[in-house]
Amino acid sequence: MSDDRKQPGSKPPAQVQPEPTEIAPAEGKLGVLLPGLGAVATTFIAGVEAVRRGTAKPFGSLTQMGTIRLGGRPEKRTPKIKDFVPLAGLDQLVFGGWDVFPDSAYESAVHSGVLERTQVDGLQDFLHAIKPMKGAFDQRYVKKLHGTHVIESRSKREWADRLIDDIARFKQENGCDRLVMVWSGSTEVFMQKAPVHETLETFEKGLDESDDAIPPSMVYAYAAIKSGIPYANGAPNLSADVPALLDLADRNGVPITGKDFKTGQTLMKTILAPGFKARLLGIRGWYSTNILGNRDGEVLDDPESFRTKEESKLGVLDYILQPDLYPELYGDISHVVRINYYPPRGDNKEGWDNIDIFGWLGYPMQIKIDFLCRDSILAAPIVLDLVLFLDLASRAGMSGIQEWLSFYWKSPMTAPNLYPEHDLFIQLMKLKNTLRHLMGEKQITHLGLEYYAE
Repeated sequence: MSDDRKQPGSKPPAQVQPEPTEIAPAEGKLGVLLPGLGAVATTFIAGVEAVRRGTAKPFGSLTQMGTIRLGGRPEKRTPKIKDFVPLAGLDQLVFGGWDVFPDSAYESAVHSGVLERTQVDGLQDFLHAIKPMKGAFDQRYVKKLHGTHVIESRSKREWADRLIDDIARFKQENGCDRLVMVWSGSTEVFMQKAPVHETLETFEKGLDESDDAIPPSMVYAYAAIKSGIPYANGAPNLSADVPALLDLADRNGVPITGKDFKTGQTLMKTILAPGFKARLLGIRGWYSTNILGNRDGEVLDDPESFRTKEESKLGVLDYILQPDLYPELYGDISHVVRINYYPPRGDNKEGWDNIDIFGWLGYPMQIKIDFLCRDSILAAPIVLDLVLFLDLASRAGMSGIQEWLSFYWKSPMTAPNLYPEHDLFIQLMKLKNTLRHLMGEKQITHLGLEYYAE
């Protein structure tokens, strides 16, 4: 009698073990330069110092608390990320920055009101010693601010030269071996790419002529990249994401990433939207409104700055839901975003979402979210992770756009003609697989057939 039972399938072919990337050791001091010593920057700095003193935990930081699986599940290898890749330690970080107001980091932290006063006062000596350098500022680009601690010249070439000198002086005076810059300043007015941005030659000519299409944040990006320093753009501004600066980053071997820290409402969208898409639940509308009362809220009260933020927040759903592939589910969504300046709320932003969805046979349902978040508390660990990962990328010889850091951004930078990946879970897989690749570990695909086939 023949045995006609199905025979087990063959195992999928094994992955080739990659060679580990040569990464320079994380020795010496790592300087962190922050254009904008406001709520986000001071919450980040104070938080790192509190963790260093053992009085707080770095909740929300992937580099400090996250783990990474290595190999198959039966191997049970899951180290912390900071024990797997050669990151700089928190004790190696030195802080500095620029601001258009003269307040020390202590005074700015008190004014921002994010952290409890007793906690800030416990760090007063450390924070008070961090005083901002004069900022490159033109009120035409941030209309709600009236900067008083600014570089006297209006010449953008002089701004760039001054910032480059500031960078070199900070590095020397603080004995830093390496530096990273993270823009943590305000959202500028909406700008689009212009002819001056096309080549490095036209851009530098634009600096000489103080071209209006070059905003302050772009000058900071130029100064960083020109100085060989990794740069991250924490706002939705047009900054390093222009052809001239992308070319300069490649020429100088500088890693760059951006843009717009993924916190609050957009974080929730990148968590929820992939779930709706996975279950093929349709969406008719997604109404989002925010109230916040910090400097960010004041700046966004200007329609031109709000438009910059709106462009960043609106693009998320289109890329995740792919309405061109799923027109019946997502082809006609009413997606509305509002931001309202409400001073009593301070940094404790409140985001409301009303989501009209539909399921089997088209029957409607609703989801309502009220997220009472603390914007700078969500942003601070992002800044820390970006500092450490950009430093790692630099020591690994990686340059240009670091798409593997999309996990942290509302508007991830990508190669030209490549759409950005917004799904938070795919972004996290991309980040961890990049770390595995750097360290010579096999990629995790979650295929799993090898556990069931001979």
